[in-house]
Amino acid sequence: MHTRVHQYSSREQVRVPNVIALVGLPARGKTYISHKLCRYLNWIGIKTRAFNVGEYRRKACNFEEQGASEFFSPKNVQGSRIRDELAIFDATNTTRERRQWLVDFCKREERDPKFRIFFIESVCDDPEIIASNIAEVKISCPDYIGRMSEEQAKEDFLRRIENYKLQYQPMDEEQDDDLSFIKVINAGRSFYVHNVNGHVQSRVVYFLMNIHLLPRSIYLTRHGESEYNRIGRLGGDSPLNLRIWSSQKIRAAQTANLLKDLAAHVEYWKVLDEIDAGICEGLTYEDFQARYPKQFSERDKDKYHYRYPSGESYEDLVARLEPVIMELERQSNVLVVSHQAVLRCILAYFDNKNRQELPYLNVPLHTVIKLTPKAYSCKIEMFKFRIDAVDTYRAKPDEPAKPPVVPLIPVPLSFTSETSTEEEDDLTSALLHGATAILTSNTNGLLEERNTPRLAIAVPDKKSV
Repeated sequence: MHTRVHQYSSREQVRVPNVIALVGLPARGKTYISHKLCRYLNWIGIKTRAFNVGEYRRKACNFEEQGASEFFSPKNVQGSRIRDELAIFDATNTTRERRQWLVDFCKREERDPKFRIFFIESVCDDPEIIASNIAEVKISCPDYIGRMSEEQAKEDFLRRIENYKLQYQPMDEEQDDDLSFIKVINAGRSFYVHNVNGHVQSRVVYFLMNIHLLPRSIYLTRHGESEYNRIGRLGGDSPLNLRIWSSQKIRAAQTANLLKDLAAHVEYWKVLDEIDAGICEGLTYEDFQARYPKQFSERDKDKYHYRYPSGESYEDLVARLEPVIMELERQSNVLVVSHQAVLRCILAYFDNKNRQELPYLNVPLHTVIKLTPKAYSCKIEMFKFRIDAVDTYRAKPDEPAKPPVVPLIPVPLSFTSETSTEEEDDLTSALLHGATAILTSNTNGLLEERNTPRLAIAVPDKKSV
């Protein structure tokens, strides 16, 4: 099962098959870990799917004997659909024999390449954490709903735990010396990491060492309405319109400064700055479409992967924001004052939105979004201020804008600013100047001594613009 990254991704592709198997007694947070881990890996671009043994067991009573092989079988439609990606096997896997069966399966001789397996063991002896997990999750699972009272469900589940304890064999650094695993002890109070192998396993360990189970809320809000918002310009760094109110961008910093008396500590992060619109900074969408119709159309086709010339894409933004996500996972209550694209990425992470949905999430001005992470989901509440603001939301178009047909005009490679004409748009001029400067410096001026080659460049005339 190869992990895959989108073909347009600039990230290094992971080509090693990966299986992640959970280990531990019931009510130790294994399913919580698998859900969070699956969401994180998908968010950073590694397509991942979690498979919970309990769900299969409820469909087929003999799953404990055949379910795992059913998951890996070519006859399993879901399994076959994701066989080139990363799979998380969410089960107790409490015996050494069961874990060895998984290892043997992943290393069968006929497999080419072999699957790389990594175990995550959740160990917990804190009665408060166990009781909280049982109360919040287990007694409301399909095994008990409508079949018995909460008290009866709790008693039955505690008996189930005792039955598992009779055969539980924790992972051991000596007996399991050849395996790769991490022990998460008491919901992240301590860790033991053994024999980590490969990029994916390293990312998994990094993530697990930053999450916690404690209740908290995360608040997201955009800066106050700025002058650029009012006139519909992209990006920029204009001052806040103090009539109402507005990372290290001025409009966000001014908004945060108004709230500093309510906070114990205020920090200004460069990484929370708005997406870099490159040469389109300060333009309205109408200007963008008029000046660079082809670029505008490409962005409509694939907004997540589209990168502004000399700027960023949403994919770049996700990579930039990964440290912020880690810090949010570590912290308790946090208020983030940032910008539309940045908050879309953060909201998509907590609300488990895919890449097609992320760039079109609505994050309005003058609104606070409250995120309350739950065991397997995230509660989202929106609180609007009673202050009017422009609507900067642009919905996904039914069809991408069609760029004009542009003729190819031969242009000397030794193009200089003196040969520029009024018909050339800003983007073409910028690219030509950049290409000439790079080529000239790389050839140490030798371009002047040989026959000047000619390069076909698309230059739109005034009518097409």
